[in-house]
Amino acid sequence: MDSPVRLHWLDPRNPHQPFPPAHLAMREPNGLLAIGGDLSLTRLLRAYAQGVFPWYNPDEPILWWCPDPRAVLLPSALHVSRSLRRSIRKADHAVTLDLRFSEVLDACAGPRRGSRGTWLGEDMRRAYRGLHELGYAHSVEVWRAGELVGGLYGVALGGVFFGESMFSRTDDASKIALYWLCRQLDAWAYEMIDCQINSAHLQSLGATEMPRAEFLRRLALSREDARRPSAWRFEIDHPGAAEHLPRPTR
Repeated sequence: MDSPVRLHWLDPRNPHQPFPPAHLAMREPNGLLAIGGDLSLTRLLRAYAQGVFPWYNPDEPILWWCPDPRAVLLPSALHVSRSLRRSIRKADHAVTLDLRFSEVLDACAGPRRGSRGTWLGEDMRRAYRGLHELGYAHSVEVWRAGELVGGLYGVALGGVFFGESMFSRTDDASKIALYWLCRQLDAWAYEMIDCQINSAHLQSLGATEMPRAEFLRRLALSREDARRPSAWRFEIDHPGAAEHLPRPTR
């Protein structure tokens, strides 16, 4: 087991402080690279640009990760099961982009079955709201009869979308959100979706493992794709029946 003394401590007063090289991350727990710092937008953008992401419980110091291997999903490679295909074909929902980012964030932070608390504390939510206001963080919402029933959010840099979290209040709602996200990202020529750490659930959706060095190489190349941060709207045909969309807010 790696010794914890290898952990790099980040100064919360210096958001420009560089992260250590990814190969110095611990093997157990897989990918733990640094501790401390802050969640300033400057530091967060520097982290994602280097393939590093924060993940910690609200009562802990900030922990920064860069695991090896990395779970990735190519937008064109999403596995659509028969049951999901049936759900997609039903005309009983609408899908939007960046319409209710904060609501999606709060829903992702809600309690999960078999889990206590959440890793999405208020500081994290405040930080991602800041990235959303700058046009870097985005959400997908799934609606039925005007109610938000599922969605996901993440961060976009260059040609990579860093998937962070998703939620469902009805069957397949988060998978429907992922399906339409993949369709739109494929149309926009995004290279991959970062899923961070692999799981049986991600594998069932088509995610594969990529060596960290290869992931970071592709990430560096994708950052040369100078996409201007902005609010997202669908540019492909998608479910948008008015009876399923939320009522306009005042």
